[in-house]
Amino acid sequence: MQLFATFELTSFIEMAVVTLEKKGFPKEKVFIVTLDNRKEDRMVFDTIHRSDGTSLIDIGAALATAFAVIGASIGFELAWGPIYWGLIGAASGFILGFAIRLFTEKVIKKRRRLLKGYHSEIIMIVECKESEAELVENILFNHYALGVAKIKNV
Repeated sequence: MQLFATFELTSFIEMAVVTLEKKGFPKEKVFIVTLDNRKEDRMVFDTIHRSDGTSLIDIGAALATAFAVIGASIGFELAWGPIYWGLIGAASGFILGFAIRLFTEKVIKKRRRLLKGYHSEIIMIVECKESEAELVENILFNHYALGVAKIKNV
């Protein structure tokens, strides 16, 4: 059986390896791989092949509707009439909503992603018997593994 665990780059990895050695697992049964984390910023605009599930036009559509209604209502008293002022209101509401959403994605959510700071930087693979899997899993979680997966050898 193989157990896969992800860790942050801390001294707890070394402590986990030492604990596993004390419990009778030789160094040859423990394999550690470092990951390269993404360096470039995430893309804000989606492509046809990739989408992150966030929409930039949701606030724009709502503000376009609201500004179009207000513009058309006020347009009855203005020179160009309600249709032009409704279209002007819709365009300005959409642009304002799009700008608000773009600002929140680029500035505010980027700060949140940087503040979270939990990055998987190490993968540890432990080869063990099926009866020892629970012990190894407990050791890995006690040494602050971010996640553990078990795979049975067939």
